[in-house]
Amino acid sequence: LVVVGAYAGSGKRTGYYGALLMAARNDDEGTLESVCKLGTGFSDEQLAELHQRLQPLVLSKRTPTVVSGLEPDFHIQPELVLEVLGAEVTLSPVHRCSFGSVRPGAGLAIRFPRMVRVRDDKGWEEATTSAEVEDMYRRQLKQAG
Repeated sequence: LVVVGAYAGSGKRTGYYGALLMAARNDDEGTLESVCKLGTGFSDEQLAELHQRLQPLVLSKRTPTVVSGLEPDFHIQPELVLEVLGAEVTLSPVHRCSFGSVRPGAGLAIRFPRMVRVRDDKGWEEATTSAEVEDMYRRQLKQAG
């Protein structure tokens, strides 16, 4: 998934980003659609490294290609790709991944996301797509039913 936004940290994360807004690619629309707010899975060292890497990518306003129902504290130039693992894919009123394709007025979100690793081997153009997230959701429904 691609980092498209960041939230100011508090407590022991003061001075760093406390959470990141992550997005999936929608190649049909040419957009990046929010899919989760990622705040776990980081070591202290990784938090510092991510802050250092994202700081030069902070923008004054949202990139027009980023679609989200959430407003991060910082807009990030889409570049950095992170591998994210979650408990399941759920319907969401705020995230815009595959918005309206599964249920009217709902997008898809990754529930309980955590960072696995930074994917320096992938550019944002190779990140997970909204169609892939939707496919994960539909497979999950089949397994449950």
